[in-house]
Amino acid sequence: MQLGLIGLGKMGGNMRERIRRAGHTVVGYDRNPDLADVASLSELVERLDGPRVVWVMVPAGAATQSVIDELGELLSPGDTVVDGGNSRWTDDERHARELAEKGIGFVDCGVSGGVWGLENGYALMYGGDAEHVARVQPIFDALKPEGDFGSVHAGKVGAGHFAKMVHNGIEYAMMQAYAEGWELLEKVDSVTDVREVFRSWQEGTVIRSWLLDLAVNALDEDEHLDKLRGYAEDSGEGRWTVEAAIDNAVPLPAITASLFARFASRQDDSPQMKMIAALRNQFGGHAVESK
Repeated sequence: MQLGLIGLGKMGGNMRERIRRAGHTVVGYDRNPDLADVASLSELVERLDGPRVVWVMVPAGAATQSVIDELGELLSPGDTVVDGGNSRWTDDERHARELAEKGIGFVDCGVSGGVWGLENGYALMYGGDAEHVARVQPIFDALKPEGDFGSVHAGKVGAGHFAKMVHNGIEYAMMQAYAEGWELLEKVDSVTDVREVFRSWQEGTVIRSWLLDLAVNALDEDEHLDKLRGYAEDSGEGRWTVEAAIDNAVPLPAITASLFARFASRQDDSPQMKMIAALRNQFGGHAVESK
């Protein structure tokens, strides 16, 4: 099938390549003309046969709103817009209503996979009406990992981004646990090779995971993380997870503590946050701060 893809950064560019490898046609647009296939959103829409599917992969908030507003004027009834960024689920509900008034379908899709997705595939969580999801299904199938798992129609509009938000909240807590354990191991005199302790956990233990593998990668590159400043950003989804927990009276002590630990990193040079920063760089290519 044909797909319009808007936003060709670290994630979007690799997604374009993976979809093309599956035999589909992708027309990409990015503000950086060196990355784009077309010079404007209007040209992108003109290059696609109807009914069109256009996937938006830009930062959440004002950037996504601007693109969806413009697409609402360019697309036709029967077309479908997919928001694959990290938008808040409440924004999805508004976007779906606005586009529905013009006869345009809307699907929200949480995407996980980071810089590794091109080769490994992307975990996909999407929400929307079944008829709109069906229009996009060949693209979901191209992006997902091999095998039976890795994608899910999570429910109504907003469900995809809500599921991805909770996924990221769990990720916060898991990274925090690895980071705390790493700092404690580094602190004591009796453990003389922390990196190899972490490596030993990669097989046969109940805490083995991809995040653990990435921690070992980071330690192989910088054994004691001496090159990093103990500062870690948060993408916003951790905050939204905690807000949703408050709204629904669901206790999230581990996720909430991990979010506040990141805030603490902005006051002190935290050893734990060196590991958090290293992990975020490993799986998502997120920027780190050097000493």
